[in-house]
Amino acid sequence: MPLLSAIVFTPLLGALVLLFVAREQTQALRRAALVFSLVPFAFSLWLVAEFDGVHGGLQWVERAAWIPRFGIHYMLGVDGISLFLVLLTTFLMPIVCVQAWDVHHRLKEYLVLLLVMESAMLGALVATDLFLFYVFWELMLIPMYFLIGIWGGERRIYAAIKLVLYTMAGSLLMLVAIIYLALAHHQQVGQYSFAWEHLLQLHLSLDVQRLLFAAFALAFAIKVPMFPLHTWLPDAHTEAPTGGSVILAAILLKMGTYGFLRFAIPLFPQAAVEAMPVIAALAVIGIIYGALVCMVQPDLKRLVAYSSVSHLGFVMLGMAALTLQGVQGSLMQMLNHGLSTGGLFLAVGAIYERRHTRLIAEFGGLWARLPVFGALFLVVMLSSVGLPGLNGFVGEFLILLGAFGRYPLGAILGTTGVILGAVYLLWMFQRVMFGPLTHPENAALRDLSAREVAMFVPLIALFFLLGLYPKPVLQRMEPAVRVTLDRLEPYLERAGLPRSDQALHVAGGGSAE
Repeated sequence: MPLLSAIVFTPLLGALVLLFVAREQTQALRRAALVFSLVPFAFSLWLVAEFDGVHGGLQWVERAAWIPRFGIHYMLGVDGISLFLVLLTTFLMPIVCVQAWDVHHRLKEYLVLLLVMESAMLGALVATDLFLFYVFWELMLIPMYFLIGIWGGERRIYAAIKLVLYTMAGSLLMLVAIIYLALAHHQQVGQYSFAWEHLLQLHLSLDVQRLLFAAFALAFAIKVPMFPLHTWLPDAHTEAPTGGSVILAAILLKMGTYGFLRFAIPLFPQAAVEAMPVIAALAVIGIIYGALVCMVQPDLKRLVAYSSVSHLGFVMLGMAALTLQGVQGSLMQMLNHGLSTGGLFLAVGAIYERRHTRLIAEFGGLWARLPVFGALFLVVMLSSVGLPGLNGFVGEFLILLGAFGRYPLGAILGTTGVILGAVYLLWMFQRVMFGPLTHPENAALRDLSAREVAMFVPLIALFFLLGLYPKPVLQRMEPAVRVTLDRLEPYLERAGLPRSDQALHVAGGGSAE
């Protein structure tokens, strides 16, 4: 069975089915969208269960000729780097579909766009032909543009256009770089190819690697978004509907960090080793800058948006360390950020539905009126803080451990981001949930419904599961991470840097042997 194709295209099939349902049949539309988002989740669970955790290469590979004259193929595959990002996507989309029960304006189009976006995101995560990856990469942008532009806030058009301009500016350079790689393959081997595995075998001079790495890195850094390319993110998050914000923060931003690990680093290893200190420095700046900006945000959604800049700085710092602990921590933090920040946006969306404002000053004392919401919001907030026992702690610990082996000062400065993160999130929670109930409008607010509680329960279960027992996830990631890092070892040695699995030992003052 072509399992990966089934995972990728089931949501798209659902979107087509929804087109034939009358827009007045709102319950049928909602239920159909939920079913077509649950099916790929079930397939993903099967994928994880059958995944060979010892093998570091691609598994469940599918291959078919698409445009053979130019070496373009329909090629899919999954390894330990993409496996759990696929599961994260299929896990969150049913929750987003349940949240869509709050959407009443043009519901049919909203659900169709959600399902199209899910297919595009899943396709980008499993595509192993760079042309196919680029098609899915660009396709992701279209549904998000309409989600923000139609269902967004007052400045939705501005935010949607800004998102498109930023993303396309980086993507076009990446397309040029992809075409160059196919031409280089023709020059060296005698035939065109966009296959990731074929392009890994190319011999590229350092100058060429630098240019191509820069083209890929710009596209991915905008998507992450890395400091100073982050300015589109707060506007997009603030104006997007709740479901759009969840997808944007939890999944779409991971396409940038995933792109670095899947393409930019292994395709151009020597240039990547050269560039990583710069990326690490920008990541640390992003961690601290994002956290400091959170301190002064009056809008809840904007605060969560800037917290993503800080948290994704951790992801990039762990990746830039090029150590086993750092890269595994980076992958774990991608999952953790997706779950925790998705939960934060759901929480913000829940109180926005009740008060139609996100200004922190408009709240206070909500715990007395909304005890169920308060308890769930507290766990989500503590997960984002990185409390030991919850998911956020595992990723941040591994990242700082791995980064300390390569950039001790960066790791120390990055630690301040953990402290600042706890400060701004706890302060936000205190201002929203505790104190006197000073606004009469808040006295009549109703607590969460059973449907809304059902959105939070799976997230919170995973917070504890990943926080207390991350071993099955880390075990399945490790072989693929080692394969990626093994490509870098000669260049680390040439640069006078310790091996990826020895950096921590050397920095700690012990022998490298």
